[in-house]
Amino acid sequence: MTKRILLTTTGSLGDLHPFIAIGLELRSRGHDVTLATSNFYRSKVEQTGLRFAPMGPHLEVEISQVMDRVMDLKNGPEYLIRHILYPAVPAAYAEVMEAIRGAELMVTHPITFAAQIAAEKTGMPWVSTVTAPLSLFSRFDPPVVPAYPWVIKLRALGPGLYGIVKKLGRAMTKSWLAPITRFRASVGLPPGQDPVFEGQHSPQRVLALFSPLMAAPQPDWPAHTLVTGFPFYDQAEHGQGIDPDLERFLDAGPPPVVFTLGSSAVQKAGNFYRESIAAVRRLGRRAVLLVGDNSMQEALPPEIVAFPYAPFSKIFPRAAVTVHQGGIGTCAQVLAAGRPMLVVPFAFDQPDNAARLQRLGVARAVPRKQYTAERAYAELKLLLSHPAYAASAAEVARKIAEENGVRAASDAIEKHPLAR
Repeated sequence: MTKRILLTTTGSLGDLHPFIAIGLELRSRGHDVTLATSNFYRSKVEQTGLRFAPMGPHLEVEISQVMDRVMDLKNGPEYLIRHILYPAVPAAYAEVMEAIRGAELMVTHPITFAAQIAAEKTGMPWVSTVTAPLSLFSRFDPPVVPAYPWVIKLRALGPGLYGIVKKLGRAMTKSWLAPITRFRASVGLPPGQDPVFEGQHSPQRVLALFSPLMAAPQPDWPAHTLVTGFPFYDQAEHGQGIDPDLERFLDAGPPPVVFTLGSSAVQKAGNFYRESIAAVRRLGRRAVLLVGDNSMQEALPPEIVAFPYAPFSKIFPRAAVTVHQGGIGTCAQVLAAGRPMLVVPFAFDQPDNAARLQRLGVARAVPRKQYTAERAYAELKLLLSHPAYAASAAEVARKIAEENGVRAASDAIEKHPLAR
């Protein structure tokens, strides 16, 4: 039975790509799929053949100015929610209500707050998603909280104490809710649950779009949660392959160390690439720098090359080690590649993802402020010289290959009842 499905997402490429993957799979099954997101991604979505619908926030300021605030480890989440996402809800709601016309089912991302309100207002059958374990805030599997990473030390004291920490976090964000409460009242809805916590989750079906290796189901997860595995998609331009010059470099010598900061942290790279170059030169290893729009101020030696972008699924399997920021999409691709990694978390779910990768035995991590050439050199030397990391990474990749997140997520969406 063909369904008319509206997918909604916002954020970085790590937030967009899983929805493109699922949208393409659903379309291949004959469903009518629209993907609603920022105008910034219009051409990217339309290249895939999926129907695009606008849904804010549509940032009109210089993105680098926003990233200076958003990528702050302690205050970034508050700035994103209070100053970008919540103020955009009224306009985004109007856009979603337009996009929803004729749709029979909606799928939401954790921070598409307007879409969540629209689903509640219309009674539309609704599937919500989480892209990383942090969004589930389990007291039985407590996450690393970006602003207060030391709290993870309470993990050993059990779920009771961590439940208190969670309540304190909820109390801190309660003051942020006023504009959402007012807007809900303006469309005839009661105050509802906090959209950062329970309010993001559909009471009908929640899809955890990550591997169970990252987090196993917990007693306090939302009811009807399904862990699907990672939905993979990683092309900046649809159908994009590796640059021929990069292909020649990879073919010309041993596996390099690959350095990347994904699609968001790369806009606030700071000294990351400079310190990385110094570290890899001391190691005497070849390296690939994926630098986005950053320009290299210094001439690079022949054994180090820089490119704006390369599809992760094409380059990570050819790396000796990958150094990255810990975004969930990047984590997924490195896990699938079966290579050890060094994680340098910047913000949001990245510190928690790094901790989970370390527990899997496939990674080491360095706090962003401690990432120096000397520290990177020491960590990379350890990763390259201890075979246990490579062995663990290969075993995890074997398990990831047995999962099919796109198919599992699409199956759940396809089977979701349409009755309102």
